[in-house]
Amino acid sequence: MTPHIGQRISAQYADLSAQEQRVAAFILDHFDDLAVYSAADLSRLTGVSKSTVSRLFRRLGFESFQAVKRHARQLRSSGMPLVTDPDAVGGNGERFKRHLEREQDNLRRALTAIDPRTFEAIVHGLDASRRVVLVGFRNSYPLAMHFRQQLIQARADVNLAPQPNQSLAEDLVELGEADLVVLFGFRRRPRLFDALVNELAAMPCRLLLIGDATASGYAEQADWWLECPLDSISAFDSYASAMSLISLLANGLLHHRLAQGRARIDAVSELYQGMDELSP
Repeated sequence: MTPHIGQRISAQYADLSAQEQRVAAFILDHFDDLAVYSAADLSRLTGVSKSTVSRLFRRLGFESFQAVKRHARQLRSSGMPLVTDPDAVGGNGERFKRHLEREQDNLRRALTAIDPRTFEAIVHGLDASRRVVLVGFRNSYPLAMHFRQQLIQARADVNLAPQPNQSLAEDLVELGEADLVVLFGFRRRPRLFDALVNELAAMPCRLLLIGDATASGYAEQADWWLECPLDSISAFDSYASAMSLISLLANGLLHHRLAQGRARIDAVSELYQGMDELSP
């Protein structure tokens, strides 16, 4: 992997001139906001000339500051927390409106891309499968965990993998034609993800892959692929569209097996009361 600008600065810092070090230190201190600054901003905020700023970037391997900004946007698109929208760091009231608009756009893109027949097939799979195994790593793990909590209210045999600090093989080794794996593959995936997809694709179980656009290359190996945009005006990805999709799928399952689902929900509620497990 090509070193990002922060890594390049760290590797060359000792060889930089005093003025170049001032700019480099500022970049490291404000790394999350790098894409919202201009070369003139860096010159003014660090008290050095524009030529010094330009010279520093050339030493770091960038032909211009526009190349640096493109580099920062590429880092952001890979999932690194960086601000690429200059209005995201301010305190103006428009920020909330623009955040809402971005969330609505993500949700619209996620849901309008789903073929209703595909959705019904997935819901049928969630209902008819002997066992449903939900797999997620890093930021995908809480999504998998939340999906399990929704599904398990309507049906039994819904498992989450991997368990904390455990390996995966034990949970996957006996998967058969009657089983369904839901794999969450949102960006900044661990290295083993490639091997995991290959293994699951070779197994007789069905595979539902849910992720952002960076996981679309794995779509051909899955039985079903659902894409959820993570775009945000801030440095961090937004998983609102993914959570909405989870809710939609869980509700689809419940209505697909309404009688059994309601009976299970009632039985769970009785256990809540019997063990006094939940507060009013």
